[in-house]
Amino acid sequence: MADQPLLQTTIAGSLPKPSWLAEPEKLWAPWRLEGDALKAGQRDATLIWLKEQEDAGIDIVTDGEQSRIHFVHGFLERIEGIDWARTTKMGIRDNRYEAEVPTVTGPLRRRGPVHSDEARFTRSHTRRRLKFTLPGPMTICDTIADAHYGRRADMAMAFAKILNEEARELADLGVDVIQLDEPAFNVFMEDVKEWGVAALEEAIEGLPCKTAVHICYGYGIDANIRWKETLGSEWRQYQEIFPAINRSRVRQVSLECAGSKVPMSLIALLKDKEIMVGAIDVATNKVETPDEVASVLKSALAYAGAERIYACSNCGLAPLPRTVAVGKLKALAAGAALLRAELARR
Repeated sequence: MADQPLLQTTIAGSLPKPSWLAEPEKLWAPWRLEGDALKAGQRDATLIWLKEQEDAGIDIVTDGEQSRIHFVHGFLERIEGIDWARTTKMGIRDNRYEAEVPTVTGPLRRRGPVHSDEARFTRSHTRRRLKFTLPGPMTICDTIADAHYGRRADMAMAFAKILNEEARELADLGVDVIQLDEPAFNVFMEDVKEWGVAALEEAIEGLPCKTAVHICYGYGIDANIRWKETLGSEWRQYQEIFPAINRSRVRQVSLECAGSKVPMSLIALLKDKEIMVGAIDVATNKVETPDEVASVLKSALAYAGAERIYACSNCGLAPLPRTVAVGKLKALAAGAALLRAELARR
């Protein structure tokens, strides 16, 4: 749209839970409320983070995933064919870490809308553009055990069809951007090319809103930080998958740039996409300065025009202290504004 500024700001998705809702700075933390009190608490938390995002100057806001314990399992809770009592210890992200996960034991089907209530509530409380995040089919398959389909590709396509049903309903409720989170794309690169992109396209089929895929190196947790230390002086996982993604129908691609060893030149492989440049490092509690954010974004401009660049976080901010997350939101918006002003003076 003509009235939208260059270098619009957004975040990958998740934000910290308030301490009264769940234990802070911890992934998969159980709820501290129950029943109607839990629903009210989740809505209160959503309102808090909408206000924080708006006050910081974020252009495209999210609900902060305040109604989900985990970005994958929060979606799976409403899907038939999953036995939550039959848990399996499974290596996640090619055995980077282990977790007890539920098991698919039969055909997958939605019981009904999963996130419609959250999307409807969030849409009614902000006039800004709204992004809603869903787990991508490949990442779902890397976070749940299979005792029914036999092939990850087949299970991924089943999840993709379910995700598409959900995404169509979210778009009808006024969601402006639907983002599929696929951190597994940076781990199983051959599978991405063989069936991952096809499953992603099935999940976004026919959507009238803008579509995005978020591909990062994971939350700033110890297992991910240790893994990054093994990746060498340059992280080139994106090089393997960006050509296939560029050929896909997805509109936006989110990538990790701040504090990473990803060569910025890899953006050139996404010549037909809008780029969400990760300019906020989620693996540190240090709050970036606006100049540091602007510097990352400026580096991206060597490989894509400003009209295709969005300022984003590397990944979700959920495990961070709340005050740190707020500081990073402000830095993101301020840094984008700095560079926007510089471009206007040229």
